[in-house]
Amino acid sequence: MKKHEKKYNALDLTVPLHENLSFAAMEQYKLLRTNLSFVLSEDVSCPVIGVTSSMRGDGKSTTAINLAYVLAADKKKVLLIDCDLRLPSVARKMGLPSVPGLTDLLVSYDVENLEQFRSNVLDNWYVMPSGQLPPNPSELLGSPKMQKLLALLAPKFDYIVLDLPPVNVVSDALAVSRLITGMILVVRENYTDKRDLEACIRQMELAHVNVIGCVWNEAREKGSKKYKRYSKGYRYGYNTEKKEKKTSAN
Repeated sequence: MKKHEKKYNALDLTVPLHENLSFAAMEQYKLLRTNLSFVLSEDVSCPVIGVTSSMRGDGKSTTAINLAYVLAADKKKVLLIDCDLRLPSVARKMGLPSVPGLTDLLVSYDVENLEQFRSNVLDNWYVMPSGQLPPNPSELLGSPKMQKLLALLAPKFDYIVLDLPPVNVVSDALAVSRLITGMILVVRENYTDKRDLEACIRQMELAHVNVIGCVWNEAREKGSKKYKRYSKGYRYGYNTEKKEKKTSAN
């Protein structure tokens, strides 16, 4: 496991996720939650938010997990779905079984039996793993079956967060983009290549994806001292104060 990654195993999940985050990181996820409330239309009862990146390793899955958590911590009923049907990681990061999951519901549409996906962290937070990996992920994510499933799930939740594959690697995220309310793009400092990022943005523009903001991941700056006044041990952060305006939805 890479040094920057935080694994949420079964033992970790006996305590709230915020205890696994630095103070600075938690505050930035709260800021992301607040910014989403400004950019999302009040006419949409259950926004479906996709989280993606340009390439692997940018931290999109960790961002999706923590975004879903802070939304649920705000008393919202939230469903996190691992839609990376090629290299799923949500179940592994959270110490959950990978089946049943999304691909199973795309067959059964059993949305009345969602208790199996309720997390042991918050009662109002549900986590749906990928399920069995299919031979045609892109076609499946953009299919009428996926559209129907999201339509059945939406009345049951306040937010649905989709962890999607990287845009430059496969077309899956673009295939499902017409079914979501908006997309969040994760960019990792000192890792994401500028040309890869430009190619990713270009592809999303061509596909008319509604990009509602960016998350600047693993930003580290000398100006983080103000956080230390409130919390000991600034270990790692997803945005420091100089990057706040790039956090999301600005």
